[in-house]
Amino acid sequence: QVQLVESGGGLVQAGGSLRLSCAASGRTFGTNTMAWFRQAPGKEREFVARIDWSGVSTYYSDSVKGRFTISRDNAKRMVYLQMNSLKPEDTAVYYCAKAITGYSSIWSGQYDSWGQGTQVTVSS
Repeated sequence: QVQLVESGGGLVQAGGSLRLSCAASGRTFGTNTMAWFRQAPGKEREFVARIDWSGVSTYYSDSVKGRFTISRDNAKRMVYLQMNSLKPEDTAVYYCAKAITGYSSIWSGQYDSWGQGTQVTVSS
């Protein structure tokens, strides 16, 4: 089992930037796809970005493409989400998640480890 702890959330003005971090501990990490999801009040959890085990392949939702960048450092067991040009609609709790070995989709059901989430609030 992998434990995930997010950090880096906060309050920022529209147009600003934040960098989220996810620290992983446990047996598996370096061989699994990792992803960020988010959940706004009253809405379902949605996919934001994912990165394969090597860090070479990434995929983003249309709503964040060109503004957010996902990266990972397997040696440090860390995953990052650099968020630029933030908009009020990016306000949500952001979750780091580990995919089940061999899976790499955007469907949350294929992720078996989740962090507790970190709040991101973007003011207009």
